[in-house]
Amino acid sequence: MKTIVGTDIQEAISLLIAGETVAVPTETVYGLAANGLNEKAIHKIFEAKGRPLNNPLILHFANEESVLPFVSEFPETLKNLASKFWPGPLTFLLAKTDLVPEAITAGQVKVAVRVPNHPILRELLSQLDFPLAAPSANSYGMISPTQAAHVYKQLQGKIPYILDGGSSANGLESTIVGMEDKKVIIYRLGSISIEDLADVLGYLPALNNQSDDKPLTSGMVKHHYAPTTPFSFIEEKITYNPVDNFGYIFLKDANVEIPSTHKY
Repeated sequence: MKTIVGTDIQEAISLLIAGETVAVPTETVYGLAANGLNEKAIHKIFEAKGRPLNNPLILHFANEESVLPFVSEFPETLKNLASKFWPGPLTFLLAKTDLVPEAITAGQVKVAVRVPNHPILRELLSQLDFPLAAPSANSYGMISPTQAAHVYKQLQGKIPYILDGGSSANGLESTIVGMEDKKVIIYRLGSISIEDLADVLGYLPALNNQSDDKPLTSGMVKHHYAPTTPFSFIEEKITYNPVDNFGYIFLKDANVEIPSTHKY
């Protein structure tokens, strides 16, 4: 299969209507989109990514109103969060209706839904009469792509089209939340912080983000993110640069000199 990188929204729409996969830009990371109501199209996502079928997908909608036929309930607490953060990088895990295909939820009773805030994706959704299933447009377990070139490097020959919308603004997936015992629970940390949620809720939501055997939603397996770059954990302070082309993440103060041109 030849993979084309382009900016033709109508081409992307035609492919999606035909049941194909298309990599699309979002404000979080690039997503691998397909018709979220078409079982064959959904399975093409899993096939291209090498994603296990027991790992649920997120459905993306043009607006909150278009979400409602696909969920049997939308708690008022979560609606308040939606009014604050939608369109945007917040996903809700809600009880689904029969309109949602089993392939989306891996047979579970809840579906993850989001209204994204990227102009190109919003334009796509406004011209389609179905939601888009769209996990990150990468090979399963690899770092999520934030540019069309990243998608091409990983999925070349596996998908027909990459819709180039420039670099993703956030570079981090959406936060996924739901309700348990009348309290908001975070199932995946992401672009909306715990503090952001607490400002609206009035309390810090609890975290429930690991479920390897039967994940409730996307991003809950331990090996969901697996960069190929070597990582070393150094407990003691260092006063020298051990190798060239070396990056640091400091959890505490460190007395190592780093040129100002290399600080971010």
